[in-house]
Amino acid sequence: MDKTRSQSESSRWLWLAAIWFGMGLFDATQNVFVMRAEGMHHYWGRLFFTLLISWLPWVLATPLVLRLAHRYPPAQWNRFSTWATHLAACGSMGLIHAAWVSMWEEWLNPWALMPGPDPYPQLWMHKFYAGMLSYLVLYGMILLINHVLDAREQLAFQQTETARLNEQLSKAQLSALRRQIEPHFLFNTLNAIAGLVREKRNDAAVNMIVGLSDFLRRVVEDSDRQQVPLGEELEFTQKYLDIQKARFAERLQFSVDVPQELLPAQIPSLILQPMVENAVKHGIARRVQGGAIRITASRSNGTLTVRVYNDGPSLPAGWETSPSGIGILNVRTRLQNLYGDQFELNMRNQQPGGVEATVSVPFVSMPASGKTQG
Repeated sequence: MDKTRSQSESSRWLWLAAIWFGMGLFDATQNVFVMRAEGMHHYWGRLFFTLLISWLPWVLATPLVLRLAHRYPPAQWNRFSTWATHLAACGSMGLIHAAWVSMWEEWLNPWALMPGPDPYPQLWMHKFYAGMLSYLVLYGMILLINHVLDAREQLAFQQTETARLNEQLSKAQLSALRRQIEPHFLFNTLNAIAGLVREKRNDAAVNMIVGLSDFLRRVVEDSDRQQVPLGEELEFTQKYLDIQKARFAERLQFSVDVPQELLPAQIPSLILQPMVENAVKHGIARRVQGGAIRITASRSNGTLTVRVYNDGPSLPAGWETSPSGIGILNVRTRLQNLYGDQFELNMRNQQPGGVEATVSVPFVSMPASGKTQG
C-alpha cells in the first residue's frame, strides 16, 4: 500500500512539472513568434530562455503551496488564518518570481533595451506590481488543480472502500446464512436419523448420515465462494432434498428441469437452499399428504431465471414481514449487495394452487477455460 501511494505521489509531481513546463514553453514560444511576426527586434534566443525559465519558481513552489492547501484547506475560507496564510504565500511567491525574472532580464537584457534595463530594485518592484493579478490567478490555479486531484483520489478511495465493505457484508451474510442453515436443519436431520435407528432401518439411517456428511462438507469447503456454477448449486440442493426425502419419505416428491447449457452459469452460493427450505417448511411439511417441489431454470435477454415451485398452501397476506419470510428477505439482501438493482426476487401464488419463488440475475457463464461469457 505504501509503495502504491509513493508511486501515486511520484506520478502527481511528474504531471505537475509537465504542466508547468508546458505553460512555460507555450508562453515563450508565443511571445517570440508574435514579436518576430510583428517585426520587433530583440535577442530572440535570450528572450525565449528568459520566458521559459521564468516559470521555474512556480515549479519549485508548488509542493509548498500544496502542503499549505492540506494544512489550510481552501474550503475553510471563513477562517481568517486561511486567508492570511494563502495571501501571504501568494505575495511571497510574487516577490520571488519578480526577483528571479528581474535578475535574468538585468543580466541578459533579452528585450534589447537601450541603454539597458532599469536598476535592479526598480525593475524588481515594477515586475512585482505588474504581475500581482497573474500571481493570484496562478496561485488559485494550483489550489484548484490540487482540489480536483484530491477529489478524484477521495472518490476512488470511497469507491474502493465501498466495494470492500460490500464484499465483507456479503461474506458476513453468507456466513450468517450458513450458520442459520446448520443448527435447525442439523437437529431435524439427527432426529430423523434417531427415528430410523429406533425403527431398525439401519441402511436408511446410514444413507442419511452419509448424505448429511456430504452436505455439511460442502457448506464448509465453499465458505469463501460468493458465486458458484448453477450445476454445483443444484448438486448441493439435491443433497439437501435427498436428506429431506429420507425424513418425509413418499410425502416429498421433487424434480429438476434445467437445460445442460445453463449449468455453467454463475449464481450466488447457497441461494437455492433457503428457497427450497422455505418450500419444504411452509409448503410440504404442513400437508398430511405432502407435495412436490419442482426446480426449473431458463435464460432470456442476458438474464438467468431460476424457479422453485411447490404445490403446497398459498401465501398468506403480509407474509413478507412475518417470521416465515425472514429467509427470503436475507436472500434479497444478499442479491442486492452482489448485483445492486440488476436482479429480481419474487414469490407469488400460482393457479390453481401452489407457490413459486423466482430469482433472476445477470447471465454469466464460466466455462472450463476460465473465461467469462455473458
